[in-house]
Amino acid sequence: MASKKSSDKPKSTVAAARGGKSPGGGFKRYWEGFKSLAGTIAIFLVLRTFFVEAYRIPSGSMIPTLLVGDWLFVNKLAYGPHIPFTHSSLPGYADPNRGDVVVFESPFQIDAIDTHDDPTPTLVKRLIGMPGDTLYGRDGVVYVNGLAQRQGYTSPEQDKGDPNMVSDLFDWQKKVGLKASRFGAAPDQPTIDKWGPFIVPPGHYWMMGDNRYNSKDSRYWGFVPRAKVRGRPMFVYYTYVPAEQSDRVLSFITDIRWRRIGHWIK
Repeated sequence: MASKKSSDKPKSTVAAARGGKSPGGGFKRYWEGFKSLAGTIAIFLVLRTFFVEAYRIPSGSMIPTLLVGDWLFVNKLAYGPHIPFTHSSLPGYADPNRGDVVVFESPFQIDAIDTHDDPTPTLVKRLIGMPGDTLYGRDGVVYVNGLAQRQGYTSPEQDKGDPNMVSDLFDWQKKVGLKASRFGAAPDQPTIDKWGPFIVPPGHYWMMGDNRYNSKDSRYWGFVPRAKVRGRPMFVYYTYVPAEQSDRVLSFITDIRWRRIGHWIK
């Protein structure tokens, strides 16, 4: 008797209905695709949370160092990445130093309640005062431990503003201003140009914008706890002239600041 060829072997009804594909094959493909997508998202979130994050400059408080429309990469590993949903951070490989440009979570801004803005926004400022420093400002010059700080961060084009400008947000300074010191006494009413002296408490920093007369900074909301520090800007990876300052349509495409791309932040 002639043996049957393998091609003559009957196929199961289920296999025939699936076109010869093994049971569960479709689900398996979807599951593998889902795992690949989930893995990609997980890697992105880990990198964003613990290593590098993009940040956009929304205001001119750091002119000329940073411009409105600059997009930065922020090194979150340097000072120790913050652990989400906690008040803790992992150890970093460096500590913030005087003169560094720093990304941090702002102390609570009470005036944000009236404007419905974020009361603790993420900000970029320059670190001016370290723990234990005695700080004060006179006539637009900042003094740290009695030494006038260089003005190289500012530019002649900046609006000088009103040196006698007063804000209710300065009133917190009255509680920490020194009544007597070798640098004199703190003013009864602090102004944007005349404040301090006071001592930066342990574990805190004093932050200010380079555009001194157009910067809402530590003069308004106080010292920044070390735990609020989030990272150190590295370089500008993309930048354009914002629409309100440009005469071009779609300025984010047509008015790119090509020479600033790749600019390292100091």
